[in-house]
Amino acid sequence: MNLLFLNPNSTVAMTQAMVAVARATDPEAQITGWTNTGGPPAIQGPEDGAAAVAGLLAMLPSAREAGADAIVIGCFDDTGLAQIRATAHCPVIGIGQAAFHVAALLGHRVSVITTLQVSVPVIAANIAAYGFADQVARVRASGLGVLEVDEASPAAIARLDQEILLAGAEDGISAVVLGCAGMAPLVTQLAHGTPMAVIDGVAAATRLARSLVAQARRI
Repeated sequence: MNLLFLNPNSTVAMTQAMVAVARATDPEAQITGWTNTGGPPAIQGPEDGAAAVAGLLAMLPSAREAGADAIVIGCFDDTGLAQIRATAHCPVIGIGQAAFHVAALLGHRVSVITTLQVSVPVIAANIAAYGFADQVARVRASGLGVLEVDEASPAAIARLDQEILLAGAEDGISAVVLGCAGMAPLVTQLAHGTPMAVIDGVAAATRLARSLVAQARRI
């Protein structure tokens, strides 16, 4: 499988971190990541998402030429997912969408731990559109910016740990979903602090992409 991650933001380190997580998840796949160099440094709210779509769409001809078997949108907001899916030559999945589907298939009721409050309405709208409103108890803003999460300082990790513990105590859930691509490399650390399942959209999308590619080849 030739799997391509498209990072809607312009932060190369986040692209590299997602690719590393995906390669660890599926070592047999050929996994690459491309960065939307003309996009915002981070996707934080609907304005940033809208600003990133044109750059993502512009990468699709090159994705076809590169022989991508599937494309993953590497932002938990699933930035531009509908437009890219309608235009791309291959299956396309967002890491937010993937995380919710995996949680549902595992039978979990979840809360989402995300970054800033401005991201909550976007994620909540996606949850409703995907049909998972009854499965998601709450979308919780940690107050950390995307780039703060990506830096993974001890203070940032402690804040995420705290929000996960609060979700477990308050929301009546069995799992948390990490609502930012920058949290993907932290899943092992964050899972140590809670008895609940911790679901990362980058790993979830990588696993689902292999199944989608196999199915597409049978059609």
